[in-house]
Order: sequence, then C-alpha cells, then structure tokens
Amino acid sequence: MKFIQDNEVRWGVLGVGAVCEKKSAPAMQKVPGSRLVAVMRRNEEKAKDYAERHGVPRWYGDADALIGDPEVNAIYIATPPDAHLELTKKAAAAGKPVYVEKPMARNYAECQEMIQVCKEAGVPLYVAYYRRTLPNFLAVKQLVTDGQIGDPRYVSITINQPRHPDLKEDTAANWRINPEIAGGGYFFDLGSHQLDYLDYLFGPIAEVYGIAANQAGYYPAEDIVFASFRFESGVLGSGNWCFTTGESSKEDEIKIIGSSGEIRFPCFWGTSVHLRKDGEEAQELSFDMPENIQYFLIESIVAELLGRENACPSTGESAARTNWVMEEMTKQFYKH
Repeated sequence: MKFIQDNEVRWGVLGVGAVCEKKSAPAMQKVPGSRLVAVMRRNEEKAKDYAERHGVPRWYGDADALIGDPEVNAIYIATPPDAHLELTKKAAAAGKPVYVEKPMARNYAECQEMIQVCKEAGVPLYVAYYRRTLPNFLAVKQLVTDGQIGDPRYVSITINQPRHPDLKEDTAANWRINPEIAGGGYFFDLGSHQLDYLDYLFGPIAEVYGIAANQAGYYPAEDIVFASFRFESGVLGSGNWCFTTGESSKEDEIKIIGSSGEIRFPCFWGTSVHLRKDGEEAQELSFDMPENIQYFLIESIVAELLGRENACPSTGESAARTNWVMEEMTKQFYKH
C-alpha cells in the first residue's frame, strides 16, 4: 500500500533538539526518496539555527503551523514523551503519517490511544526503535534463527551505569528522570531499547513480574529495576537495570542461552557479538554503524510510505508492547 501519493517523503520535525543533530533527521536528507523540508521548536530561534546549519528551507515555533504546512507530508515527533499523544492526534487529523521517538509515550494507555487515532485516520504509525534494523542486532537474530545456539532457553539483561553525567541538581532540567514527562526514569529511556529488541527477537512478552525502587534519592523516578518475564514463544528472561553503581561495576550485556550455545552482546557500549559453543568461543563478529544511527529504520519507513515494500519492523503496535512491559515492571513503585 502506498501511503504517500507523491514520489517523495517530505518530512517535518516537531521538537528539533539533540536527537536530530546526528542520530535521526540528517538521515532524512540522505535516504533516497526522502527530504527534510521543515523543523519546529518552541524556541523559534533555535529552530531557525538548526534549519540554517542543516540546510532545511523552513522553520517554525508552532507545532500546528508545521503540521499544516502543505509541503510536509510526513511528521517526525522528536519531543519528550509527554507530548507524543497530543502531537500524534494532530498529525493524524491532518492525514500525515507519524514517526515518533521512543519510548512511544508515557504509558500503555497513551500508546493505545495513539494507535487508535492513527487507525481511524488511516495513517501509519512508526516508532524509533532502530536497533531492529542495525547490522549487529540483525546478526544476533540470524544466529538464533539459524540454530547456532540450539533452542533458546533464556535471556538475561544487565545494565549497570554510574550516576548519569548529564544529571543536574535542578532535575527539572533533565526530562528523562521526570516521570511526569518521561513516564519513568533512565529505565524507560534505555531499557525500552533492550526490551523492544527482545520483542523483535522472540516475540511478545506474555507474563512479567518486576520490582523497582529509588535507592540513591537523586531524583523522583526509579533508579533500579529487577524483573523476570516469559515470552509467548516459551523463552524465559530476566533483567536488572541499575543507574547508580560505581564506575568499576559499569556493564552493558545481553546474554542468550540456548540448548547448545550462547550469544553475548552489548546494547549501547559497543557493537561486538560473541558466539560461544561447546564451552569455548566459536565466533566474534564486529560491525560498523551508519553515521546516522536511525538511517536504516528511516530507509524502511520511506520504502513503506512510497509503496515499495512492507518494510518497517517498528510500528505503534510493537512499540506499545514495550510500554506495557515497562509499566508492569514498575507498577508497584508508581503506586506510592
């Protein structure tokens, strides 16, 4: 199905901040059949500065003005999560496909509403879980599919991170640790990538139990989460996320254990993939990343919007499942 009748996707970006400097928006200028034509930020001077530095012809200080721009035929929402629902409603009402940053929204209910309004408007909804398209993560998926570790038994996630370097005394300046804006803390920001990728690898999670706490007291959000879960496919999983460890404990690893081997790889700090079989290292793979990390995902979205193929692996439906899982893992903490 061709969602955009023109032969070009002309993007407008809402919330053209740090993520748009290198990770995402520049790729919209490089993918064939794609062009970035307008950007918006509440501070119009900053929007103008971005546009002039990146060769974007128009800029706005108002979201409605960008959404209503007749040259824009697809919307990328790069704001913090608290604005995702409202802006998705507006873009869908204008009949324009939506690409939204992760996490998809603050909670599962907002995700469901976003899916519904896009469905009613007949526009597709995509979410920026770009690891589903990166070569190292695709290699892991291929190793599992090819039976290199036999039947997958369980997966474990570990992330230990010292107090985040961008944490300021004025926590209101850091939306990622403000649950009213982000839905949770760094777990929602970083853990969402890991959990979404495992959804891509093993299918939806059917059952989940978690405990979350705030041990260090630096900010209102959770700073540690422990959880166990079961995929519909029968694979079991566990995870521990701690964002206030010492530097010597810093760790980022996902490990998949199978009936005849294991795969180990990082999610954030590196691109290597290690395959271990029969008690010894069998293979180590390393990969180069694209200059703009969202390039391959944006490429898949453009292909789908132009009717070339049903290509994008990260949709509103898949991303909403990750929000549900995170909400289940932290629900007792946020009852207090």
